[in-house]
Amino acid sequence: MINVAIVEDQAMLRSAIVALLELEPDIKVVSQLGRGDTAVETLAGTGCDVLLLDVEMPGISGLDVAEALKQHSHPPLVMMLTTFQRPGYVRRALEAGARAYITKDSPVGEIAAAIRRVAAGELLFSGQQVRLAMESGGSPLSKRERDVLRAAQFHDTLADIAEYLHLSVSTVSNYITAAIAKTASRNRVEAIRIARDRGWL
Repeated sequence: MINVAIVEDQAMLRSAIVALLELEPDIKVVSQLGRGDTAVETLAGTGCDVLLLDVEMPGISGLDVAEALKQHSHPPLVMMLTTFQRPGYVRRALEAGARAYITKDSPVGEIAAAIRRVAAGELLFSGQQVRLAMESGGSPLSKRERDVLRAAQFHDTLADIAEYLHLSVSTVSNYITAAIAKTASRNRVEAIRIARDRGWL
């Protein structure tokens, strides 16, 4: 039996995937979550073998969850399940140790087959995914710059961002200034757009 956990913020999609996976005779869904920021702590006690992770979620991204899980002594095998094929996301998934990168429009039968293959030790990235990911180059943004830009998508003022991230306003301003310079953009909005388009957030 392969114990599977899924972290996906779209409740209807998550429920549908869970319902269909539970029809598989050799797959058991042991945990399902809707937020990234609760995933690392919650998953520690589930004993899941394979983890399906969305990329863009409330709290922290699935890519950040995958990176955090690398620090565990016995991390689950991570499969990214996402809408986005951005090369930057694929590169970060590879760097975080993910074993597969598949899209949400894949039939559940294919997802189940991928779970079995990953559990058996296979790495499921296409040659094109890897090539484009390597050509994209790594993100120039530090983790904190990424955090600030991500928060800036949902918070309008520097004070709001600072409160959300428990930082000072001046520190947030410095991170945003650095991110604008590193993305060669003219302002915060453009920096967010460029970073999102390249899969850096």
